[in-house]
Amino acid sequence: MRQGYQADVVSIIMPTYNSSAVLKESIASIQQQGYQDWELLVVDDCSTDETRDMLREMAERDARIQLVLLTENRGSGFARNEGLSRARGRFVAFLDSDDVWHPKKLEKQLAFMRANDYGFTFTAYHVFEGKPTAVKRTVQVPEKMNYRQLLKNTIIGCLTVVIDREKVGDFRMPLLRARQDTATWLAILKEQEFAYGMAEPLAYYRVSAASLSS
Repeated sequence: MRQGYQADVVSIIMPTYNSSAVLKESIASIQQQGYQDWELLVVDDCSTDETRDMLREMAERDARIQLVLLTENRGSGFARNEGLSRARGRFVAFLDSDDVWHPKKLEKQLAFMRANDYGFTFTAYHVFEGKPTAVKRTVQVPEKMNYRQLLKNTIIGCLTVVIDREKVGDFRMPLLRARQDTATWLAILKEQEFAYGMAEPLAYYRVSAASLSS
């Protein structure tokens, strides 16, 4: 393991921009995880609404929340990389500030990885609008994907990924305007034979005009 990784810690990377309307719900879904050994690196991409004030309040109440406040707007790929450069955990996960996790996500996914000795995993997820209970559809995933399969079907949802850096190594996202997450998974799959999928939906992807991916 690279010196400095904390063996059981999950470093959660969250880019955010003007997300005050949904931010608390997203962070609450992390705080409500059954698995509690995590750190949350929230990288604010120069928000102009109340996002930063809200983040400061939440960080004061929970020492596991770390704030990175960018001085200019650089996009979600740059923001995620800033979080990755500060991440201390062996495991890395991603959640955008408008999406939500199932309370058992980390617990179940880490158990899946440890039981099977997997380094790169993802899960099925729900797509919702408004409230997580208002599910529009569910994105099902295969048991595993390799590089060629991912080229044809970009089904790995960033909000579902967990990566073991002891097995995969350190990584960064390319600074593309779109699909930087898929480009990252492809780069990893050039070195790793497969990414492994869990059929159980453990995350909720919000559809809205304000979402980062929109």
